Amino acid sequence: MDVQVIQSFQRSEITEHIVYHRLAQRVGGPNGEILQRISDDELRHYNEWMEFTKTEVRPNRLLALFYLIIARIFGLTFAIKLMERNEEQAERLYAEIAKEIPKAEEILKDEMEHEALLVNMIDEERLEYIGSMVLGLNDALVELTGALAGLTFALLNTRLVGLAGFITGISASFSMAASEYLSTKSEVDGKDPLKASIYTGIAYVLTVFLLIIPYFIFSSYYLALALAIVDALLVILVFTFFVSVVKDVPFRKTWTEMVSISLGVALVSFVIGWAARSVLRVEF
Repeated sequence: MDVQVIQSFQRSEITEHIVYHRLAQRVGGPNGEILQRISDDELRHYNEWMEFTKTEVRPNRLLALFYLIIARIFGLTFAIKLMERNEEQAERLYAEIAKEIPKAEEILKDEMEHEALLVNMIDEERLEYIGSMVLGLNDALVELTGALAGLTFALLNTRLVGLAGFITGISASFSMAASEYLSTKSEVDGKDPLKASIYTGIAYVLTVFLLIIPYFIFSSYYLALALAIVDALLVILVFTFFVSVVKDVPFRKTWTEMVSISLGVALVSFVIGWAARSVLRVEF
């Protein structure tokens, strides 16, 4: 077995040791204790690999910083599951190496145990309300992308379209937040109706701002519409990836479905706007 391959395992183990240790310090409590235990295991794995390589390997501090920043922005669950996804590739290599180095099988068992522990320990508030975020974001994408597409050709004025989109979006965000509050209040799953409505409203408002910004920057309404659609695709890309990681759902299928719905509604609305302007002969 190539020593450089094992050294890459060493580098991965010591890097993950640092990440888990820092997260354990940040989280604290029972979850912090489990994270620290995993951190200690990663360090032990590093030392076990070093028995074969007889070489110390420096951690990838840039990668460790990346995961720590990701944990700060997107939450502990997302960062850990993203890191564990990369570890799945190493597990397949461990299984092959175990044929030559029996110790690799023990390390592989520890890695599998890590995943089971992590799945059971994670309890983040934002994951309880991910359905509310999906509702706000998806509704804003479908409704506002369609509205902007229709208004773009009907009004042919970026500032007017932007203003109309802003008013429509903010009004709709309050409506959606109120609807989510009433819907959650009628359920018995233990979620806080107020928090659910806030998550829905925030997701909706943030999406609104991202979609209307191009209309206040550019004078070309076609360019503004194109950039609004690009913004919508980027929002769908980021959020779908987030959900696919934390919920273990297929990324491609979810992304394709959301894109198809949003762009389909936008196209229909654009045609309606064009037809309305042609039939009503409204000029601005």
